Amino acid sequence: MRIAVITETFLPSTDGVVTRLCSTIRWLLKDGHQVLIIAPDLGVTDFEGAEVKGVPARSFFFYPDRKFSLPTTLVKDYLLEFSPDLVHVVNPALVGAAGVYYGRYLGLPLVASYHTNVAQYVNYYHMPFLLPVLWKYFRTLHNLADLNLCTSNSVKAELSSRGFQNVHVWKRGVAVEQFGPRHYDSDMRKLLTNGHPEKTLLLYVGRLAPEKEIERIRDVLAGSPDVCLALVGDGPQAEILKTYFEGTACVFTGFFHGEQLAQAYASSDIFVFPSTTETLGLVILEAMASGLPVVAARSGPSSEQISDGANGLLYDPNDPEDFRLAILKLQDEALRKKIAGNAYNTAAKLGWDESSAQLLDFYELTCSSYSRRRKIS
Repeated sequence: MRIAVITETFLPSTDGVVTRLCSTIRWLLKDGHQVLIIAPDLGVTDFEGAEVKGVPARSFFFYPDRKFSLPTTLVKDYLLEFSPDLVHVVNPALVGAAGVYYGRYLGLPLVASYHTNVAQYVNYYHMPFLLPVLWKYFRTLHNLADLNLCTSNSVKAELSSRGFQNVHVWKRGVAVEQFGPRHYDSDMRKLLTNGHPEKTLLLYVGRLAPEKEIERIRDVLAGSPDVCLALVGDGPQAEILKTYFEGTACVFTGFFHGEQLAQAYASSDIFVFPSTTETLGLVILEAMASGLPVVAARSGPSSEQISDGANGLLYDPNDPEDFRLAILKLQDEALRKKIAGNAYNTAAKLGWDESSAQLLDFYELTCSSYSRRRKIS
């Protein structure tokens, strides 16, 4: 099958969408399919044999550290040149809107997937008046697709309640071969604890942005002198957070990749995840695959991955004291090891093969139903 993937974000950017895309495209190529990637032009022209066609990109005031591409006829040109059997638009918003439009215009089977609660983010960027407009905009784009995907049952329920049609859950996955307790590294632990490896090390991995609610972690540090925090990532709120956490036992590392990232997970004690706006939270699974207990704010997607008290702990995001109490519980070494073992066993069953094979089934279903409709018409 010839598959055109049009995405708002791709390498060298780092986030859960890019991680899922890379793992999925790698699987599709190995399975013998041809893939074209259309994405903002950030200098990458090839991904493991799949051509990456860049679209001119620029940064915007609301997210200055990331570049976006606007809708353009280049998308149509790339599609005509590649002649795909199917178009998959990932998070249609800007250049993805062109993917939806030209996919329809050229009469191609079209899949769209929803990965980011952009509409919810407007509250964190002080633009709540945009909320109704954004939901209508995204609903319109997605309902032009033959089939829509999302990454959790709770998000599926919300999208369906808002009028999104033909929504299915795309199973979660994690690179189980990349992560694991075997990657523990004493030098990495010294780095993440700022030279105090004896302390209980909390780890956060991800973008440093307002919607991640990272500020909530400071209260835990303030009340527990034997606890420290490492923030692995970067983003538009990095400098604000450095000021906010000044004087606490907190280390900022920037983004890690590959072995460094695996070492960071495996060399920590507890993974903390305060965000309530995720559609999945892939880093939760990466932490579990590394043998870490996870303390996460209770939300629909986090509750689908964490069984409270078994493979992690969920806390009430409206009660700061509940977060601190959850961390205190896991300072009991026996409980921490028990939950960490359960977390590892949970993630070990969730490699990317099943998720990618399911996506291919969705592609084939979309193509066959599209062919039937064309014959009838």
